[in-house]
Amino acid sequence: MARPSTKKEMIEAANINFTKLWQLIDSMPDESLKKDFDFSNDPKKKEAHWKRDKNLRDVLVHLYEWHQLLLSWIKSNTAGNKRNFLPEPYTWKIYSEMNIEIWKKHQNTSLEKAKKLLNESHASVLEVTQAFSDEALFTKQYFDWTGTTTLGSYCVSAMSSHYEWAIKKLRAHHKNVSR
Repeated sequence: MARPSTKKEMIEAANINFTKLWQLIDSMPDESLKKDFDFSNDPKKKEAHWKRDKNLRDVLVHLYEWHQLLLSWIKSNTAGNKRNFLPEPYTWKIYSEMNIEIWKKHQNTSLEKAKKLLNESHASVLEVTQAFSDEALFTKQYFDWTGTTTLGSYCVSAMSSHYEWAIKKLRAHHKNVSR
């Protein structure tokens, strides 16, 4: 699927990938859902997230927290309180450290709570993005607070692209467990 460039495409891609994510989760046996991730035997999986996320809950709360980043960033900036997408002290060079803090924050979150949080945040992100026009979402520098990219690009990254990441990760986990 091509990267969305209209609000309609963005919402559609988010909903399609969100549905695919839940269909995958629902299709996985309990053994896969409850077993910890282990990608240590795959030399191709070198990125930090392959080691960071240990189970389904970790993936779901990661998605939820990135929704929260997007929501608070949009809310703050549209209210006239200019702030960066990433909270202090994080930058795009060190956002992996923030992801580790997210992971730590949710170690006592139950899987059921993670599912609920993600479903609610997905709905919230869709609701907030519905308020913007195609022009506002996909015109570069339409808002001074989006820098050199578009608001829509941030939304796609936090929704459909992030759901694709989660699907890929869960499929790899299920493949490992099924061996």
